[in-house]
Amino acid sequence: MKKIDQVKQLISEINRLHRDFSNDYFETGKIEKINLSKTIKHVPVPHVYRYRLTLHESINDYLMTANIDIKYFYRVKTRESIDDKISRFSGQEDQYPVNNWLNDIFGTRIILSADDINTVIDLLDDWQEVLGLKNWYFREKQGYRDLHVYFKNKSNFHFPWELQIWDAQDLQGNIQNHEKFKRNFV
Repeated sequence: MKKIDQVKQLISEINRLHRDFSNDYFETGKIEKINLSKTIKHVPVPHVYRYRLTLHESINDYLMTANIDIKYFYRVKTRESIDDKISRFSGQEDQYPVNNWLNDIFGTRIILSADDINTVIDLLDDWQEVLGLKNWYFREKQGYRDLHVYFKNKSNFHFPWELQIWDAQDLQGNIQNHEKFKRNFV
């Protein structure tokens, strides 16, 4: 299978897992659905924590059903990291919807060549509707470079998930920048 086909397969499976988990979690009537297109003052923090804990406890059950033929890494954001993000965003004068910045409670990462990343970027517009993508952007900040792709399944009640695509040449620099800038809550 070609690398780009594997990336498409991964994106499709992440979207499916996001949809399945979100439906199992939010659409059963067991928890209150809260519109995440509101600012943090309208989204109770315990709602975020409960989602994170449930996801952390069950994500492997979902991943074991995935049809993924490419090496990937994943993580569920820690509560400390969520607290840090809430603190930073709730303190800003301009408030943004929660689903715009708390969009990475679950994140996956793959490492590709620069050529493969450019091919993926060229295909994302075509994949958006078919694969259920929310949005994407290329980030280059303070020596950190990657492509961020987000999954939302068209619901403002489901927390988005994130896929980061790193260039193999940026691997060490990105790891160092993550340690320096993304883990200051430790």
